[in-house]
Amino acid sequence: MAFSSLFRKKTVQDILKQVAKNEADGHEALGKHLTTKDLTAFGIAAIVGAGIFSTIGKASADGGPAVIFLFLFTALACSFAAFAYAEFASMVPVSGSAYTYSYVAFGEIIAWIIGWALIMEYAVGNITVAISWSDYFTGLLKSGGIHLPQWIQMDYLTASNGFNDAEALMRGGKSFENLSTALQDAHTAWMTSPTIGSFHFVTDLPALFIIILITALVYRGMKESRNASNLMVVVKLCVVLLVIAVGIFYVDTTNWDPFAPNGVSGVLKGVSAVFFAYIGFDAISTTAEECKNPQRDLPRGMMWAIIICTLLYIAIALVLTGMVKYYELNVGDPLAFVFEKLDLKWMSGIIAVSAVVAMASVLLVFQMGQPRIWMSMSRDGLLPKKFSTVHPKFKTPSFATIVTGFVVAVPALFLNLTMVTDLCSIGTLFAFVLVCAGVLVLQNKPEIPRGKFKTPYINSKYILPVLLIAGLYYAFAFNNKATMAFINNDAQTFDATSIVTSLDKEDSEKVFSYLKSIDTDNKTSETSDLEHLLSQYQDDEVKYAEVVKGLPISDSLKYETGFHLFKHKIPMWIFLFVLIGLTVWAFRKNLSLIPLLGLICCLYMMAELSVWNWIYFTIWLIIGLLIYFGYSRKNSKLNFVEKI
Repeated sequence: MAFSSLFRKKTVQDILKQVAKNEADGHEALGKHLTTKDLTAFGIAAIVGAGIFSTIGKASADGGPAVIFLFLFTALACSFAAFAYAEFASMVPVSGSAYTYSYVAFGEIIAWIIGWALIMEYAVGNITVAISWSDYFTGLLKSGGIHLPQWIQMDYLTASNGFNDAEALMRGGKSFENLSTALQDAHTAWMTSPTIGSFHFVTDLPALFIIILITALVYRGMKESRNASNLMVVVKLCVVLLVIAVGIFYVDTTNWDPFAPNGVSGVLKGVSAVFFAYIGFDAISTTAEECKNPQRDLPRGMMWAIIICTLLYIAIALVLTGMVKYYELNVGDPLAFVFEKLDLKWMSGIIAVSAVVAMASVLLVFQMGQPRIWMSMSRDGLLPKKFSTVHPKFKTPSFATIVTGFVVAVPALFLNLTMVTDLCSIGTLFAFVLVCAGVLVLQNKPEIPRGKFKTPYINSKYILPVLLIAGLYYAFAFNNKATMAFINNDAQTFDATSIVTSLDKEDSEKVFSYLKSIDTDNKTSETSDLEHLLSQYQDDEVKYAEVVKGLPISDSLKYETGFHLFKHKIPMWIFLFVLIGLTVWAFRKNLSLIPLLGLICCLYMMAELSVWNWIYFTIWLIIGLLIYFGYSRKNSKLNFVEKI
């Protein structure tokens, strides 16, 4: 096969003809039940979940009340991407989302890559939400007096890593009672779990339960899924509005001062967590075939979902940071926390129940999206024909739905929440980048049939170069210290917790003796907690650097330098070089500004993620390419068309 066959494309006309012939091929059509209202509800169901009940706390603690600007920035980036999704959905109103759109814009190999990335996005997203649901559910049971063993409500990696960190901190003098609740739970789970040889049987059974329940609902039918989603959306919107209505009476405006305590860097620190709050709106596009009027309803549903959720996020962030000081919000359940702190325990109970409902509704939308991606890839011959089987009675992709249940359920028993959250974010952002790029590639091709919705055209020829110059001026004129540290790869000092957890017993004793020798306030006589003793200097950056410099341990335990530091900056360097290339492309081709800004914003958020996420994501793509060249390329329906 020629290299050019890797980029063979499907036309919009062929896609629409293929959908019409599905029934003749033995694939019945999906049922058409969805309106703008239903799509908006699905979007809210996907977006109002972990973000408003969990990650908003950490983001608020990092950025202070100014975190509302991060929500606005993320909403803007998602809106830019939503315009691109809406244009494609209007042009190609079939299931498949970014996968189908990429097949039209870039060709088969890129379509496969994005389809494979979407499989990871939805699978890993489902795992993430299932684990979060499990945390809320077990917390709710605990508040009702039902205590499940720790080893059946925690994943293996969290228990293992938490046990090791807890042991290291206790070697440093911290008592078990003074460990964080999360570390105490991990240590208990590891120590009390059944063992088979040296293997500890730690598994998250509540996560397995909710996945089985939701998978059964999604299998049963779109109409049932829609009704359940709408009901859950009503419940959690009522609770969110209740939180705002009650909380506003407890707002103390002095808590909003300082408004941005950690500056721009503090606000942007929560970018991946806040973005995770928005992912899922693209799942709406996978339901295109089940819409009554996809060309009208899909764009409206996406936009209304983003607008409504952004307003809710901003209102909640202002209320939370007004009720308590921003730095107190670094907890897993910030909404329940603030009301419990104000002795409004009845509100905490309502929030706990609604959080369980919210997580379930997010899982429903994600679990609904993935089978439809697989179905679309199967229709094209890139996956076995079985994946495109539609249940004759329920009108759902039945086999793909069952496989999705297994693919999500098994890893949810063992994987770590932080790892899967970031993997989900990078997969989603990658999809957004390609969809926005697809709109740019197709903008000047008159032979492509257009739908009823088209992204408003604004010429970026001069706007993007001006924005780039303004950004460089700001970086060197107002943020010169951080900019030069980034360019020069200046060494960075590890925080107190990282240093203490990396020490063995001998080094711990040396560090304790040193801290005792420099202690002018006699604080070492009050505690033997090494982490506490070292972290007390962190408030003063200069003093902390001086103390760490004098620690009697190797520099590799104190500083991150050289390539170990530079590797974390590789994603940002990639972004900067791509940004220059996009600026040149925009100047030469008069690119449309909105999809271009969507591409840039999403690529920037990818650059903010850890280099390890890029590595794991690359490994996933390599596995996908092996499958493509081993099976999909020779079984592609376009391959048979070429032979004819």
